[in-house]
Amino acid sequence: MINFNGTIASEDNLLTNNRGLLYGDSVFETLKILDGKILFAEDHYFRLMASMRIVRMEIPMNFTMEYFEEQILSLAKAQNLENSSRARVTIFRKEGGLYLPTDKNISFLISVSPLENTVYNIEKDFYEVELYKDFIVTKHLLSTIKSSNRMINVTGSIFADENGYDNCLLINDDKNVIEALNGNLFMLMGNKLITPPISEGCLNGVMRKQVLALARKIESLEVVEEPISPFDLQKADELFVTNVIKGIQPVTKYRKKEYETKVSKDLLLRLNAQIRFN
Repeated sequence: MINFNGTIASEDNLLTNNRGLLYGDSVFETLKILDGKILFAEDHYFRLMASMRIVRMEIPMNFTMEYFEEQILSLAKAQNLENSSRARVTIFRKEGGLYLPTDKNISFLISVSPLENTVYNIEKDFYEVELYKDFIVTKHLLSTIKSSNRMINVTGSIFADENGYDNCLLINDDKNVIEALNGNLFMLMGNKLITPPISEGCLNGVMRKQVLALARKIESLEVVEEPISPFDLQKADELFVTNVIKGIQPVTKYRKKEYETKVSKDLLLRLNAQIRFN
């Protein structure tokens, strides 16, 4: 028996013995489904496999990319959400043990929810950010994957909401700006488009990869991966945040600095064109 929210109920193994819940012993992927296809499915699959290897999870032999896609799309189809939806795949080690697992095999949980927009668009014309300095992101390999330990992102989101910001920017142990709460960060200075390298501790984002590839096709842009300091933000011409669900969201204000949105809007058009023709 367990007490769940004040109600005595039968024990639910998913709640009481789930290692993802008890120890944060899980990794996950958030994906976008459009017209019956998972966008950037291969990138998501290989990032998930890499994440599982990093945290020493056993990868089942049958967990191929085809199996991965089939499991997600079959659930979307069962809910009539094939046209436009968001899926989350959570992988966690099976119950047993304390810090040391007694079973190295994995279980997975998939959920699918509807999305209103089929293509990427800019959801907010005014988008203000601030630095979140209560906690920092440590520069190591675990910071680059999606694990269920997202306390910095959660507390930072509460801070942003309480103070009227649309998002916050996270810093690492060198006090460099590495990403936003919900996506990777890009900064334009003149004709130079900059995003922090993975070695800075930022998420190895799937949309980050797509935007880098698109930007490198624009001859007028110099695209580099290098650290960004808080002082750079005040000198930048543009800032924008990227993730698979939202696409590209331009930042319009940071403190007293206001930004242009020309390059981010151009990249958004190119992103939608790439999706339509693939």
